[in-house]
Amino acid sequence: MLTWLIIIVEIISAIALIFLILMHSGRGGGISDLAGGSLGSMAQGSTVVEQNLDRITVAVALVFAFATLALDLRLQ
Repeated sequence: MLTWLIIIVEIISAIALIFLILMHSGRGGGISDLAGGSLGSMAQGSTVVEQNLDRITVAVALVFAFATLALDLRLQ
């Protein structure tokens, strides 16, 4: 039962991590420019939005890493 819970947490965090990484603006603008037109232009000057996106991405990456380690230890 615990193994399935860890697997579900890992799948959800992997999907969230993919989505969050795609939301970051790269050199070409990224998908974050496509998500909302006027919202993208308003948030472009704001560094708070990018900082919060960075923090959330790091937190989800840590959840994914700990879930991977827990699953490895659980399956040994």
